Amino acid sequence: MIKTRSLKHVLCLVCSIILNIFFLFKVGGEWNLSWSKTAATEAEAVAAIPCSGHGRAYLDGLVLDGNKGPVCECNTCYGGPDCSQFFPDCSADANGGDPLFLEPFWMQHAASSALLVAGWHRMSYSYADQSTISKELERHIRKLHDIVGNAATEGRYVVFGAGSTQLLSAAVYALSPDNSSSPARVVASIPFYPVYEMQTDFFQSVDFHFQGDTSFWKNNSDTDTELIEFVTSPNNPDGQLNTAVLHGPNVKEIYDHAYYWPHFTAIPAPADGDVMIFTLSKLTGHAGSRFGWAIIKDKDIYQRMLTYMTLNTLGVSKDSQLRALKLLKVVLATGGREIFEFGHETMRKRWEKLNKVISTSKRFSLQKITPKYCTYFQQIRGASPAYGWLKCEKQEDKHCYAALQADANITGRQGSIFFAEDRYVRLSLIRSQDDFDLLLDKLNGVVAGEEGARTM
Repeated sequence: MIKTRSLKHVLCLVCSIILNIFFLFKVGGEWNLSWSKTAATEAEAVAAIPCSGHGRAYLDGLVLDGNKGPVCECNTCYGGPDCSQFFPDCSADANGGDPLFLEPFWMQHAASSALLVAGWHRMSYSYADQSTISKELERHIRKLHDIVGNAATEGRYVVFGAGSTQLLSAAVYALSPDNSSSPARVVASIPFYPVYEMQTDFFQSVDFHFQGDTSFWKNNSDTDTELIEFVTSPNNPDGQLNTAVLHGPNVKEIYDHAYYWPHFTAIPAPADGDVMIFTLSKLTGHAGSRFGWAIIKDKDIYQRMLTYMTLNTLGVSKDSQLRALKLLKVVLATGGREIFEFGHETMRKRWEKLNKVISTSKRFSLQKITPKYCTYFQQIRGASPAYGWLKCEKQEDKHCYAALQADANITGRQGSIFFAEDRYVRLSLIRSQDDFDLLLDKLNGVVAGEEGARTM
């Protein structure tokens, strides 16, 4: 009797599903949308707001009048209700790392990258297997690395985090000794990403302390000292493919590969570090989704990082994981070709234009990046870095950041933030096209005004 009732229950359930699917279809086989129709219409309406091409309207943007929809959020130096008003005297913003250069790519792929989420999507803390990590997303990440050839994944473990920032902290924790009487020394090579020091110091742990530049530890004779070296490749700010400086049984490395994608660098070989960190923000440009991942060789380190993530946030947002999966499916649809060719071409052109301006200057210079063979594109690729590492060459320009602000109305990021000399300034090349065009225009102006500037 029980089995008969169970069978009837299953049959009724199947019939119900089939009936629901039937009613979803119109004559001719087209979907007859129900609960998703209003949400899709709203999203399309907001996306269609032009903002004069110098801004964007968003579903969660400010609404001044409920009948008129969201207000345009304008790019730097643009304003007005539709972002059509240009303010030529405003400062060019070359400070931030927002990867908006990829926005046009995603506008071209609006249909394939769009995502509509039901109100009841993934309300649980975990997935059905009690994990906080989407196995399907992990599979796509491994597949992408295999295709691009930028990281070894076979036999490795994967941990998700809220962007690379959270994972950097988790890795330091995982690699540090439990014995607080001998804390690990955390180091990096100048110039280095300032979050390494800021985050390490912020947590004030008894198990690790930041100790500055790797050069101070090259000839370290204390064999009991535990060292954790941040290796950033390509480096932020200068785009160099760095390698570890320190070696020894007590040295552990965290490889920050946020920019190790064909947009920004040639891929000479798969990275093969014990702890490697990547982020969606520099792969697809979706910095706001706050999603990153670490590829880890050692199971114990993996477990310690997983414990950190569990105690810190109970894992990464299921909404972020779903969006990351959707975006990676678009990337993988062409084996990465479309997005990497678009990204590389955009960055290459920006770098060439910047170099052309600076090459006529006697006051400024840029970092040199050697072309390398790229296994992904199967040819030698020139430079296409995320940032220009600008140096003020004149003796009087000791504070290059201030000089650029005063003479060119450009806001960069000063060298001392990266523990380098203040003769250096980082200029962001990954922001919107409006930002880059304004930066180039202002640099053109200040270089053209130099006494004795070289002519092309």
